[in-house]
Amino acid sequence: MSQQHILQISELTRKVRFILESELNTVWLTGEISNFIAASSGHWYLSLKDSKSQVKCAMFKGNNRRVRLSGAIKPINGQQVLVRAKVSLYEPRGDFQLIIEHMEDAGTGLLRQQFEQLKNKLNAQGIFDLSHKKPIPAHINCVGIVTSPTGAAVRDIITVLKRRNPNIKVIIYPALVQGELAQGDICHAIDIANTRNECDVLIVGRGGGSLEDLWPFNEESVVQTIYKSTLPVISAVGHEIDTTLSDYVADLRAATPSAAAELVSNDSSELLEKVLRLKQRLHKAMRDQCNQLRNKANYLKHRLAQVHPEQQLQLQQQKADELALRLQQAMKRNLQQAMIKPTQLQQRLTHLAPNKKIKLQRQDLKQNEQRLIHAMHNNIQHKSEQFVHLIEQLQLVSPLATIARGYSVTRNNNNKVINKIAQVSINDKISVQLSDGKIQAKVIG
Repeated sequence: MSQQHILQISELTRKVRFILESELNTVWLTGEISNFIAASSGHWYLSLKDSKSQVKCAMFKGNNRRVRLSGAIKPINGQQVLVRAKVSLYEPRGDFQLIIEHMEDAGTGLLRQQFEQLKNKLNAQGIFDLSHKKPIPAHINCVGIVTSPTGAAVRDIITVLKRRNPNIKVIIYPALVQGELAQGDICHAIDIANTRNECDVLIVGRGGGSLEDLWPFNEESVVQTIYKSTLPVISAVGHEIDTTLSDYVADLRAATPSAAAELVSNDSSELLEKVLRLKQRLHKAMRDQCNQLRNKANYLKHRLAQVHPEQQLQLQQQKADELALRLQQAMKRNLQQAMIKPTQLQQRLTHLAPNKKIKLQRQDLKQNEQRLIHAMHNNIQHKSEQFVHLIEQLQLVSPLATIARGYSVTRNNNNKVINKIAQVSINDKISVQLSDGKIQAKVIG
């Protein structure tokens, strides 16, 4: 016992909390809410239970705020929910608990999990790769529609097609689009359309609804059937915010069934405008070609005139006249240059004459002489000022100046300065130096 470390309760709970949080980390689980409390601090406290067990949970304000703002779920006792939580321990009481980070309705949450799992699986298989997408034909004469024949989606598609281009033929391949039997119906309708091969493009879709209503278009069998379709497929499921796996695998995704109809049809007015633009382009091209041929004919006519013997003779005569004129101009320039050259040499000789240099050097000599005299005068004046300054300084430190102010210098017979009483005795003769002479004295006491 003396060698064994004895844990404090707080140490034990801290170690258990560390083990739980490091080993289990984040988990997903589903359960029924009980003992739900929305504290004034904004935090939620509750228990999650099933038929055999329950666990205490806490969802702090920062995490439950997203749930409150989205309005997707309002927690109440007895509600089945799906949560993502961290396993932890509340140290003050030693209670095992879950810290909830995300909460949603259990049914919708499980479907969303299945959606993500199947999406990742199919994506890993390359089902959604862009390289497998087939192009939508530019000119479409016949459109196939896989949907419920009594739903709003088929009516919206037909209405848009009639308004934009009544000439497009429509073939409906009826299928259930909701419920357990819908996935088989949708796959069968797509297979029939491919077998008949009587349309240019296939629209697969339905109107909006909940995630459960749209779920047949997330089934793997439907995704695989669209992937294997030889006809180009446009997915038009739900509204713009709805997304299904059929959207990812289809060759083109439309936000709504009506949008799909607009994608496969050209507006009649647009076709007319296109025809008019093509007509204008054709007229312009014909005018341009006529202008090019006319310009070419004029060019050839001009060239023919240029190679005519008379034209060549006139050209050579013109060149001879031009050369003669250039020769005259060149001779005139050479003569002018020959007349100018002696004048230039005379100017250079005058410029290099020694008289001018001698005059300049004399001017420099005179300037230097004046500068030397000025420098000597300045130097003498400066030295004189220095000498006067030194005399003044010497007078300031001279002992005679000190004596002149009333002081005196006393010396003994050996002419040594006396500055202490101990240096003289009674009857010693001394001399006192004043400003105007010396006084001989005798020490009497």
